[in-house]
Amino acid sequence: MPEQDDVDAVSEFGNWGRWGTGDERGAANLLTPTVVLEAFKAVREGTTLSLALPIQGATSGPGASRVPHLAGRPLPQHFMSMDGGDYAAGTGRIKGEMSVADDALIVSPHGTTTHIDALAHMWRNDVLFNGHSANRVRSYGATRCGIDKLGPLITRGVMLDVARHLGVPHLAASTRIDDQLLADTAESAGVEVRAGDVVLVRTGWAAVFAQDPEKYNDEQPGLCHSGGKWLVERDVVAIGSDNIAVGALDPGGVFHGSVDEDIHMLTLWEHGVSLIEMLWLEELSHTERVEFLFVAAPLPIVGGTASPINPVVVL
Repeated sequence: MPEQDDVDAVSEFGNWGRWGTGDERGAANLLTPTVVLEAFKAVREGTTLSLALPIQGATSGPGASRVPHLAGRPLPQHFMSMDGGDYAAGTGRIKGEMSVADDALIVSPHGTTTHIDALAHMWRNDVLFNGHSANRVRSYGATRCGIDKLGPLITRGVMLDVARHLGVPHLAASTRIDDQLLADTAESAGVEVRAGDVVLVRTGWAAVFAQDPEKYNDEQPGLCHSGGKWLVERDVVAIGSDNIAVGALDPGGVFHGSVDEDIHMLTLWEHGVSLIEMLWLEELSHTERVEFLFVAAPLPIVGGTASPINPVVVL
């Protein structure tokens, strides 16, 4: 349990206090056994799809330029640590009969891989979600609301394919996905967002990187405040998208709207709703499926502010 001075007993914000003053999981508490079992009803075919971008290349190599990433963030560093490659730690020979390959990976999740944000990723006025002190987030990690507190997400997934709904391969950079556009997309798809869902919002923007990386890293379509509010009011567990920040980015790649309207503040800070960023949703879009079983688990990085994930849907 948090120390007494960590948590406000009562708060006016979103889901603060809803699951107790010591809660660090937020909306993930909605994943009761009943919700998880109900999610399996969405499985019809038994086929699976990964929604993750590949972790490829390194800052000093050409490979990573083929994978969407946020300019200015350190790219993944992938090394062969045994049996050749970028550097070798011995010959990799065992008793003269076998060879062993081993590698090392350094990843900064935010902006460089498909990842899920911890509730400790962003905060206001030195206070984290649920009133925990931001003094608990330091160079040694986040001892409050870290990604290790989240646990696996196994629930019904819902695809709100906004680009398909509007009949375009990808949304225009200036598109701000508001509550009405989400409601219209859901209605046309014949799906109702319900408590415990993970909702995936497709903009088509991930495919833009291969055509024009500079355009990809500038203004981006995404949720605006009313769209985010529409989702959190329906008690979703997490919101994912195929852009960089789930929320829209204004010209220059800056967050859309004021601090009070920021999607990260609304979801992570006020409601404890996780954000899943930089998804690859193109194959899922081609299936035209709007509900499915969603499975993802963050790495148990103690005190992490995010974790790479490989989200899988079962159709």
